[in-house]
Amino acid sequence: MAETKVPTVVVDDLHVVYRVHGPGAAASPAAGLRRLVTGKPSAAIREVHAVRGVTLVAYEGEAIGIVGTNGSGKSTLLQAIAGLLPAARGQVYTRGQPSLLGINAALMPDVSGDRNAVLGCLAMGMSRADARRAVPDILAFSGINERGDFGTLPMRTYSAGMAARLRFAIASAKPHEVLLIDEALATGDARFRARSEERVRELRATAGTVILVSHQLRSIRDTCERTIWIESGRLRLDGPTDEVLAAYESFSR
Repeated sequence: MAETKVPTVVVDDLHVVYRVHGPGAAASPAAGLRRLVTGKPSAAIREVHAVRGVTLVAYEGEAIGIVGTNGSGKSTLLQAIAGLLPAARGQVYTRGQPSLLGINAALMPDVSGDRNAVLGCLAMGMSRADARRAVPDILAFSGINERGDFGTLPMRTYSAGMAARLRFAIASAKPHEVLLIDEALATGDARFRARSEERVRELRATAGTVILVSHQLRSIRDTCERTIWIESGRLRLDGPTDEVLAAYESFSR
C-alpha cells in the first residue's frame, strides 16, 4: 500500500498586496472622507502585488527550497505562511504554528547571548528548566564562544554573522512541525553551514517540514530534495531540486 503523505502547509491561490504610502498620502480629513465615499484610493498610495496566485502543498518530512531573483516575493511568501502578513486573496492553512527564522529576527541587543537563548527557548514553549539545559548546546552549535566567552556579552557586541548563527541555533533547538528559514544558512563559514544542513536533516527526520529561502544555491542543493522557483510573485516551477535549479540558473545568467 502506498504511503500516505501528510500535508503540513497548504497555500491556495495566495495573493499578497502591499500598500506603499508616498508623499502626500497623509492628506486632510476631507480628502480621507472623499476616498471613503467614492471608494477611490489616494493617488499617493501605490499598491505592490508581491505574491500573485501562488498555490502549493508541503508535506511532513519535506525540505523545500525557494529560489528567485531579488524582489521576486520569496520572503513575502514565507511571512504569509507564518501568519505575519494578511492575504489579499486566497488562503494559507498550516498544521500548528509555523516558526519563522529570518536573518533579521529580533533578539534583544542589550541582553547577553546566553540570556537571549533562554528567552528564545521560552518563547518556543520550552519549560524554564528545559530552556536552561538547552543553552550550552545552543552556544556550542552557534560557535560564538570559540574565540572567547561571547555568550555572556550583549548581543550588540556581536557581528552580523555571530547573531545570525545564534538565531539559527535557538530556533532549531527544538523540533518544529513547520520551520521557515530565510537566508540563515548563508551565514558563517563552511563548517557552520555543514552543521546547519545536518540540523535541517535532523528536523526532517522528526517529521518536521523545513522551507528554506536562500540565494546560496549550494545550500538549497545540499539540503532540499524539492525546490520552488518564485519570479515576479508567481510560482514559475515546482519540482525536484536539480531540475528547478538548472532552469533557474539558465534564467539568471
